[in-house]
Amino acid sequence: MTVSERCRLAHETCGYIGSMASEEKDAMLGIIADCMFTGAEEILAANAADLRANSDKPQHLLDRLMLDEKRLAGIAEGIRKLIDLPDPVGEISAEWTVPSGLRIQRVRVPLGVIGIIYEARPNVTADAVSLCLKTGNAVVLRGGSDAIESNRAMVRVIKNALTNAGYNAEFIQFIDDTTHAGAEELMRCREYVDVLIPRGSARLIQTVVEKSSVPVIETGAGNCHAYIESSADINMAVRIIVNGKTQRPSVCNALESVLVDRAVAAEALPPVLDALAARGVEVRGCDETRAIWPAALPATEDDFYREYHGLVISVKVVGGVEEAIAHINKYGTHHSEVIITSDDLKAEKFLNEVDSAAVYVNASTRFTDGFEFGFGAEMGISTQKLHARGPLGLVQLTGEKYKVYGSGQVRG
Repeated sequence: MTVSERCRLAHETCGYIGSMASEEKDAMLGIIADCMFTGAEEILAANAADLRANSDKPQHLLDRLMLDEKRLAGIAEGIRKLIDLPDPVGEISAEWTVPSGLRIQRVRVPLGVIGIIYEARPNVTADAVSLCLKTGNAVVLRGGSDAIESNRAMVRVIKNALTNAGYNAEFIQFIDDTTHAGAEELMRCREYVDVLIPRGSARLIQTVVEKSSVPVIETGAGNCHAYIESSADINMAVRIIVNGKTQRPSVCNALESVLVDRAVAAEALPPVLDALAARGVEVRGCDETRAIWPAALPATEDDFYREYHGLVISVKVVGGVEEAIAHINKYGTHHSEVIITSDDLKAEKFLNEVDSAAVYVNASTRFTDGFEFGFGAEMGISTQKLHARGPLGLVQLTGEKYKVYGSGQVRG
């Protein structure tokens, strides 16, 4: 079956899934969550095949690809979190009457068909299906070749369980074609697909943005920064930076760069960089950083733009909060940044002037996540400014329409 035919099948189910009652959608979510346990053997066997086929790939890619029972349990937990959240579909966000007597309601509605183009993260398969189901959207899934067996098995398990329970599972369509031509066909399928969401590398996202005729919600790469301001608690800085860099270095909300105020650089850098080095992190620093901590390798201009996806970090000494903000807005990817400080005024300045989707004071950037924000599973982290920014949860996957009630009015 061609990509366009898959998209057409998804389009034909929009009415079915879009008009489904909240109770029915939640019952289906419960079935999908259960699949992560009842179908675990089939899913994990497929994932093991993918891991074997990609054994020569970098460790950060294998980490993203790998599934185990703990990760499947985490996926199930995220799905069950969605059950507990209110259904945004049908919510009346505003209501008013105009002088003509017309009563107008602004109501949340499904977007229609959401296409997902993603790389080696099979958890996205379950997350996307669940989020689209809860918001009444049909979904077209196009994963990468690295995770083809995992994605295929997960879709098969989910659709079989829903079908066996008496539901029409054709609102979920999976594209087996992992070629560039197949992806570009999906990007041009404007007749049937209402919005496209890319999840993966900066290269993938940029390709979709440039080539798609379907509207795109852009999820972004994560060159995330921590700025140690002159009033920072150094012990707190060590905890936040170590967690941000090493807790799971392959993900988009991991830290990639540390900035430190020149006034405290000599005091702050040794404990921070010693702690990172003790955990296997390679440090690449500016000249001032290397003068204070000689084990650092020289940082190039490219290092400050890099999303490493691994145990490497860039470090730069700056002259204060203004320079830190300017550096982040120049080199960053508008994802997640943190200031570590005891100065409330500088914290507010950082929050207001850093142009990123999530900006923190004294907390790890690793919290930029739908589950941690209370959204349950997420479709990704949007770094654009139109429609949605930050974790793409339920509300962000709906649009609005106006319902207008009259009593025979005509316009003069």
